[in-house]
Amino acid sequence: MSTAPVKLAVGDPAPAFDLPTAGGGRVSLDDLRGAPAVIWFYPAANTTLCTTQACDLRDNHQMFVDAGYRVVGISPDPVPELDRFVSEQDLPYTLASDESHEAMTAYGAWGEKNMYGKLVQGTIRSTFAIDAEGTLTLVKYRVGTPKHIELLRTKLSL
Repeated sequence: MSTAPVKLAVGDPAPAFDLPTAGGGRVSLDDLRGAPAVIWFYPAANTTLCTTQACDLRDNHQMFVDAGYRVVGISPDPVPELDRFVSEQDLPYTLASDESHEAMTAYGAWGEKNMYGKLVQGTIRSTFAIDAEGTLTLVKYRVGTPKHIELLRTKLSL
C-alpha cells in the first residue's frame, strides 16, 4: 500500500536533510544556507539516464558556479557507489546518499512510479532550487533528462 508523495511548491521552505556524501563528508540544508542551491534527485548512479543528467550538470557546472549556486545530487545509492560515479564521470559537485529515502520522501521525490508498465516504489527524478534562506524557488517533478539544463537555465535565469 502506498501513500501519495508530498508535493512541494515554490515558496515552501525546503525540507531539512543531513546526508553522507561521496568523498566521506556530509551535506545538510544548513550547509547550503547563505547561497542558492540546486538539489536534484535521481534514481541510480551509473545508469544511462542518470549518467546523462549528471554529465550535463558537470558540463554546465561553471554556469551554476558563476551564478553563485551549489549543486547537490541525491540518490538512494550507497556512498561507495557515489564515489565510483564521481570518479568515473569526473563530477565536480556534491553527491549525497539517501539510502533510507527520508530526504527523498520529504521532498516528494520518492513514491509510486510507472516503470516499464509496472507500478513500483522508487525515486521520482526531481529538481529543486532553493534561495540563500532555504526557500524553494523552483520545484520540478518528473524531470525530462534531455531538457534538464534548459529548464534550469530558463527558470533560474542563468
